[in-house]
Order: sequence, then structure tokens, then C-alpha cells
Amino acid sequence: MKSIDDAAAAWTPTEESIEATNLYALMREQGMKTFPEIHGWSVQDPIAFWDRTIRTLGVVFRKPYSRILDSAGGASRARWLEGAELNIAESCFQGAGDRAAIVTKRLDGRIETITVDALDGLSNRVANGLSALGLGKGDAVAVDSSMTAEAVALYLGALKMGGVVVSIPDSCPPAEIAKRLRIGEAKAVFTQFELARGGKRLPMYEKVLQAEPPTTIVLGDRESELRLRNGDLAWERFLSASERFESLSCSPHDAINILFSSGTTRDPKAVPWDHTTPIKSAADALYHHDVRPGDVVCWPTNLGWMMGPWLIFASLMNRATIALYEGSPIERGFCEFVQDAGVTMLGLVPSIVKGWRNASCAEGLDWSRVRAFSSSGEASNAHDYHWLMHLNQREGVTKPIVEYCGGTEVGGGYLSNNLVTPQQPSEFNGKTMGCDFVVLDDQGRPCPPAESGEVFLVAPALGLSTRLLNGDNEAIYFNDCPRWAGKTLRRHGDQIRVLGEHRYQSEGRADNTMNLGGIKASSAEIERVVSDLPGVSEAAAIGVPPATGGPDRLVIYAVAVDDADRLKAAFQKAIKERLNPLFHLHAVVRVEALPRTASNKVMHRTLRSQFQASEEESGRDGP
Repeated sequence: MKSIDDAAAAWTPTEESIEATNLYALMREQGMKTFPEIHGWSVQDPIAFWDRTIRTLGVVFRKPYSRILDSAGGASRARWLEGAELNIAESCFQGAGDRAAIVTKRLDGRIETITVDALDGLSNRVANGLSALGLGKGDAVAVDSSMTAEAVALYLGALKMGGVVVSIPDSCPPAEIAKRLRIGEAKAVFTQFELARGGKRLPMYEKVLQAEPPTTIVLGDRESELRLRNGDLAWERFLSASERFESLSCSPHDAINILFSSGTTRDPKAVPWDHTTPIKSAADALYHHDVRPGDVVCWPTNLGWMMGPWLIFASLMNRATIALYEGSPIERGFCEFVQDAGVTMLGLVPSIVKGWRNASCAEGLDWSRVRAFSSSGEASNAHDYHWLMHLNQREGVTKPIVEYCGGTEVGGGYLSNNLVTPQQPSEFNGKTMGCDFVVLDDQGRPCPPAESGEVFLVAPALGLSTRLLNGDNEAIYFNDCPRWAGKTLRRHGDQIRVLGEHRYQSEGRADNTMNLGGIKASSAEIERVVSDLPGVSEAAAIGVPPATGGPDRLVIYAVAVDDADRLKAAFQKAIKERLNPLFHLHAVVRVEALPRTASNKVMHRTLRSQFQASEEESGRDGP
């Protein structure tokens, strides 16, 4: 099969662009000329690497660390920055106080700039306000809100107070909100009265109330203030008048944030981030996204999933500006904001790019200040991303895409593009600095090029979770894992295809694989083929075993224009010609939208359960 993947590199860095990167500065300092060399040093000598990185980021300590890494308790229980005292929020307010910390486009169209000093003062007012409510060190505050400037201030203010933020996606229904409030033991909640989505105003506060929350702080207008529950507070009434607050000194191991992994059938795993985790996030942005002082970083997200806090630390700890848009990213207004705000690094999920192409809302603008795009959340489409590389650039100009794969339990990525190596759309050209992994086949052997397997991370690595609030970190991530080259491996659950030396492609979750006629296939590779067809917005491929047993049957759920019968014929033809003629398509189900988690991952298990339920109801093999 010939595709973009087989062509010459879609983007190749120039000598000038390489020498301007943060990564090159480190390579030059260490006397190294290639990315594999510098990456090898970062994992072979993690103490030297992280010591240098911490100094580069200018992490603020109340008391310096005595040791970077203590792994005496085993690789799975490694402790970082032993002996230190700090509050990581203080590392977000470095440099000139009059530089922009946030640039935001409000719902009314105003573009507002918030300086470092102003954000510092606002977060201090938050910390004082939380203290006035009786909250103190170790107490939890839930955030269920879109990504507004106020949400960023609330997040940083809670950390300054020594508190813990409980992250709740703004798409969660009341039962899921209640579950997260319970697990995180939240003593207060921050939310909005209404949420702007697709040109509509959706009731947010009303939904949160159905979860029977503790004291709730509500961002809204004067009219909404009159409709609050007794004891709840409007944002302006909650804020203290004082902009002075002394951040509490904390242990590196104190929690700052409780984030939740995707859960579809049981309680989601509650993953604590501590004061060391943001260093991992900021380091990824430093070396892979090449975020520099004065840059403007935009990534449509919210604090309900890891890219929300990642955006805060990746931007502010690198002395860059966060760009926030109050509205949908799949509209002309957002694309104009990218231009007007002078965004230099634009992060996306693949469905946004697909939405731009379908809506034709992104063309005809000046995105020349964008040095790089980034992508995370799901496997991307090579044709969409080849289009993105040229979007709103001068003729002949191509911009790189930093594919970024990791997770909540990693604090960032383990697999990422870098900007000193040529790249292809929808491929990875290396591992992340300070993190190593191996891709193993079903027999536990490293996969050669052109084969795929399950990825296992090498522990310890800064950012990896060492505990869960409601689960056994050791049992979930380490039990029954193989060893490799004498190293402790940690289960992550992603399926990765090895394309060549230092080249990889994501194939989604390892449990999103199927056996079709004795041949192992991944959902992602099938989805790439059918999503390229005209009129198909997105698709999800699942393998469903018959109720009576036997090999998996291939079923595809599609958001598309044509009816299911026409889609089935087109899909089968494309799969036969571009993937494997032995893959038989059992059924196509046309839907209005695919179910997604808060982190934008398609819920394949939910679709599999739906299909099996429909079979049981109809008494036949599928709808």
C-alpha cells in the first residue's frame, strides 16, 4: 500500500531551525549531534539530566533537594527531589511581571490580556478566599469548568494554599460528578453558571447541583447570582480583596491534583499528581514542543483531563503565554483567534482538524507565527495532518506537528516528535527525553520494524504515578510485567507499531486490537483507511466475538453521510485494497456521534457492549 507514510519526509528541519531549538542547546552543551544520542544520555544518566532540566526551568525551591532520585524502595516506588521543599505554583510566576501570562478571547468577542503580576494577584485572592472558607493544606477543591482565565487562577490559588485540585471534565453527567467529588473528598467546587457550546448556553451549575456538591463557587453574571443555592458564592463575592498571600511550603510528594483515567464500567482510577509532576510536563514542552520565553501556547482543553494542567505548567514554567478561547475550536472565531493572538504552538486533537476540513472554517488566515502544531488524545489521520502542515502558510512553507502520546499516569508523554529530526504526518520520530520504553510482541520479545506490540515503560521515570487513591498502583502497572535488559517495566496499555529505527505509529489501546481470520489488527489502522473516504467524518472499528464463540467479527461505527449499506460496500473495498483482502467486514452502524471520554478518546468498549446488546435484543448476529 502506497501512502504518505512511504513518501519522503513531509517536514525536514533546516540547520537554522535546529540550532534555534531548546533541544539543540542541550545537545551542544553535552557535545552530542543527534537526537538518539541526547535521548540515550537522558535515560542513562537521569540524575544529571533532571538536575540540568530543573535549573533550565528555574524551578523555585524553599529548600533544595538533597537527592534527585531515591529508588531504594524499588523502581515502582521511586521518590524524586528528596529533601526538598517547594510549592510548584511559585515556578509559574517567573520573569517580568508585566509580560502576558494569559491572552483570552471572551464570549462577547473581547480579547483580554492578563499579566503575570495580575494572575499572581488574582490567584492570591483565590487562596485567601479558600482560606476564608476554612480550607487549608491538603484540602481538595473540585474544578468543573471550561478552560477560562478564572479557572487557571483558581487552580494556581488552590496550589498556593497547599490544596489539591480535583479535576472534573465539564462534559460529565451528575452521577460522574458525584463519583469524582466522593473519591477526591472535595470540600468545595468551582464551576460556571452556564457553558457555551456550539452557539448554545448549557446549564452547568444546575447540573453540578444534581451531584449534591459541597460549597460551590460560581462564575456567572449578576442575574445568575440571584439564583444560587443558599451557602454558594458568586465568583466576585468569593474572591478576597487582598492580593497578598504567602504560598505554603510543601513536600515534593504532596498531592496537587487528582485526575481521573477513563472509566466506562467502574470507578475511574484516581491519579494524584504531586509537586514533581509539573516538571515533567514543562520539560516535555521545553524539549519537544520547543516552547520558549515569549511564546503563545494554545491548546483547546479543560482542567478535567491532563492537558488542562499540562497547558498551565508547560506554558507558564517556560515563561510563555497561555491562549484561551471561550467557545468551540471548530468555528471561524477560534481560527481567527489563533491569528490575532499570535499563537506560536497550537495543540489539537485529530477530530478538530477533521472538523475544520469538513466545515471549511480555517482557511484564508495568517498563521505564519505558528512554529509547530501538536496533537494528542487519539491516533491521527495522515492525510488530515498533511493538510494541516500547510494550513495558512505561505506557498512552499510546511510546519511540523509534534505528535504527543502519554497519559495521566505519565504526567506528560513517553512518545513524541522532536524538532531536530525529519518527520511524517501521524508518525513519531522518537521517545520523550528522560523516558524510555520497549515495544513487545505476544511472546515478550522486542518488535522488529513493521510489527506492532504493546508498549512497556521503563521505570523509574519522573512523572510516572507511584500511587492511586482508589487502586493498587503496583498491581495495576507492574504485576506480571516482563523484564527487559535487566530493567523494570511498567504496563501502559498502548499498542504501538515499530516503523523503523526511532520511528513509531500509535495504534490506540492494546485492548483495541482484534483477531480477524487469524490476523491481528488494530482499530486504529482500520479507522485510518475508512476515515479517508468521502463523506466520512469519523469512524470506530471494533472486533466483536459471536455469542457462540469464534473469531472476532469486524464492525465499524461511522459518522457519515451515506446509509449503512453503501458505507459497508465502500469500507469493504477500501479495506481490501489498502489493508488486507482477508479482512471481512461484518457490519456497519451509522451514528450521529461516537461516544468519547473526557480526554476525547473514542469509547470502543462502550460500542462493543452496545453492539452485543443489540444482538441479544434482536436474537441475531448484529443490527
